[in-house]
Amino acid sequence: LTVVFIGDGASAGNYGYTNSGYSVYEEENERLTESLRTKVSAIKSLSIEIGTEVKNQNKMLSEMDNDFDSAGGLLGATMGRLRTLSRGSQTKLLCYMMLFALFVFFVIYWIIKLR
Repeated sequence: LTVVFIGDGASAGNYGYTNSGYSVYEEENERLTESLRTKVSAIKSLSIEIGTEVKNQNKMLSEMDNDFDSAGGLLGATMGRLRTLSRGSQTKLLCYMMLFALFVFFVIYWIIKLR
């Protein structure tokens, strides 16, 4: 690279550098700058898409949390009913079980009889 000072007779348009060396480096810098600009743009769009996906996933997780809370409430109510049923007299529970077994027996008998 040859440096020529403006006062030594070089034209003021090339800023003191010879045309051969300066323009090659300038073109290389422009090409690299454009490549970097393209990569930064791609990374920006990718990060925006990731942000959108994270928001959607957080919304879905929040909905699932609400669903699990409602299912937990339903399960708690069912467990409360079972506790109430188990606190009743054992004779009453045994009677219910016998009636259920008798009902199942008659349903099976009726199905076999229809064949």
